Amino acid sequence: MPSSTVNKDLQAERDKGTFDGNEFTLWWVGGKEKLKEKQDLEQFLVNDPDFHNATPIHFLSHKELYEETIRQATAIFSKVRKFHEDRGNGDPSNYRQILGGLLGNGIIRQGNPLGIHYAMFIPALLGHGSPEQQAEWLPRALKVQMLGTYAQTELGHGTFLRGLETTATYDEQTKEFVLQSPTLSSYKWWPGGLAHTANYSVVMAQLFSKGKCHGIQPFIVQLRDEETHMPLKGITIGEIGNKLGMNGVNNGYLGFDKVRIPRKNMLMKNAKLLEDGTFVKPPSVGLTYGTMMFVRVIIVIDTALHLAKVATIAVRYSCVRRQSHINPDQPEVQVIDHLTQQYKLFPAIARSIIFKLTSDNLWDMYTQVTSELDKGNLERLPELHAIACCLKAVTTADAAKSVETLRMACGGHGYMTCANFYNTYGFVTAACTYEGENTVLLLQTARYLVKVWNQALKGQPLGPTVQYLNSFIQNRNNRHPWIDTVPGIVKALQTVAAGKLRLAYEHIEQRKKAGYTHEEAVNLTSLELAQSAEAHCRAFLVQSGYDMIEKLCQKVTPALAKVMRTIGELYAYNEALDSVGSLVRFTSISESDINRLQAKLESALLAIRPNAVNIVDAFGIPDVLLGSPLGAYDGNVYERLYEEAQKSPLNKEPVNKSFHLYLKPFMRSNL
Repeated sequence: MPSSTVNKDLQAERDKGTFDGNEFTLWWVGGKEKLKEKQDLEQFLVNDPDFHNATPIHFLSHKELYEETIRQATAIFSKVRKFHEDRGNGDPSNYRQILGGLLGNGIIRQGNPLGIHYAMFIPALLGHGSPEQQAEWLPRALKVQMLGTYAQTELGHGTFLRGLETTATYDEQTKEFVLQSPTLSSYKWWPGGLAHTANYSVVMAQLFSKGKCHGIQPFIVQLRDEETHMPLKGITIGEIGNKLGMNGVNNGYLGFDKVRIPRKNMLMKNAKLLEDGTFVKPPSVGLTYGTMMFVRVIIVIDTALHLAKVATIAVRYSCVRRQSHINPDQPEVQVIDHLTQQYKLFPAIARSIIFKLTSDNLWDMYTQVTSELDKGNLERLPELHAIACCLKAVTTADAAKSVETLRMACGGHGYMTCANFYNTYGFVTAACTYEGENTVLLLQTARYLVKVWNQALKGQPLGPTVQYLNSFIQNRNNRHPWIDTVPGIVKALQTVAAGKLRLAYEHIEQRKKAGYTHEEAVNLTSLELAQSAEAHCRAFLVQSGYDMIEKLCQKVTPALAKVMRTIGELYAYNEALDSVGSLVRFTSISESDINRLQAKLESALLAIRPNAVNIVDAFGIPDVLLGSPLGAYDGNVYERLYEEAQKSPLNKEPVNKSFHLYLKPFMRSNL
């Protein structure tokens, strides 16, 4: 068993911190009330025997893992409902923390098969259902009297929604839709909870009526009998198999063979189908963005939290682990004293904090734009859609790289399943493809940027996230002067984004003049377009992080403000150095400027070094949610690793039966 004392090296790190960790924690979680609720809920669940496994889940079979995950998932929702009701908050939709955040993933390590019910099924009812339909379906869904999923992606099509093949053909005689999977590639594939958990689904299908296709529309479809849970007639359903991670989510496949549903089961808040088969278009196709944008905002928030988790593990371990000498006549140093190790650790901390700040900024934009939508104002919807697309793409890709870097920063021990890097990697790398494959999302942002570039050329007003294009157009014949402050780096990165966008736009026009269609020209320029969108996003991240940190620094103590500004500087310097080739192309940066920027990055690493442990401690993630012997608060890494090894089923007996069955006969066979 691990010692009750804290590792002396880790305690020494805590003692040298220069700021109040509690102040940071209060900001990180959103104030005293949220902190208390977070801590109360964690203790409420962490101390519950229902969530303690005698055998770690990585030793379970695939079938056992699903069954154990369902047991835990039903228990956690029941207990959280009781938690809120005991405190006078009985809202059954208040489960955000236990779906994608650290609490839910910390307790249910391989993903929650009920999560999609709350994350997408209920939001789809709210976003697409008419008031009458919501009155019929929402009460049952909120009380979990029906369990839903969201079936959009197919075996042959994912992000390209117009290519979906599932059909819903209206029968005017019976006032029903007939759902059909015309090909194997049209089978729904990937929806969470679909395989053996959900009994209803929102199904996205091509609507046909009066011999015409009216595009993708949402339908409520019952999949299984509510008593027996057997699949209904015409429904082919099952699980898609083992994955890199998230194996408790119960991803499934779904096929339809002449499945009939009543007309009222088409969700008609936006588009409508009258009884005679007449299709009524929605006021704006942009209204269908709502659910997707909400989920993408949540993904950015969760990505920040996942990074905070793995950074905590790697930083604490790097303080306990001693490896190699810096001075030959002195003892081995803590791994964190090596500057190369700091460069693996601290940019990940900075990304976590900048992603969190930007997600707060994005959430404010989302709530503002959705409130405008309710008033019929769609003006800023494309801008929000564009920034949500590229932020989802860039943050998830950066997080996936960061998790792998942090795993390798923990050496061989980081490779162990119990270290909990692989589990987190499964979550963040999955987010690179679900809710829009990242390259496709960058191209969607680029399409918006090309339109905005046209507007800028004509002198038309631009939205806040793209206003920098105006100043670039006015000075495009001059190389942007390099200034190595954070605001200067923001301007430089915006210049890179604008410069890449200008070239992409010009190359599209050149290809069109050469005889290519607009679509062909865009495809041939797609590498540049994706790079333009990524550059736009990275400039936004640095600017958003800087602006949010400056606002925060007006409210906190000078000690915390100094730490936060250093974190923002490290993020900006790192982004600039990663983009140095582009900065050479579009700004006046010189070799001496690059050398000075490198020196500033190294100084920022050294400035963060004394506070690294206090920063990750201030993320406030309890050991049970970290789920890693490398990152426990007490730093007793080796004792905890040995304890984990004892849990292996192979260590339950001194001699495995394979010795007598195979090894002993083999060794005595005189080959």
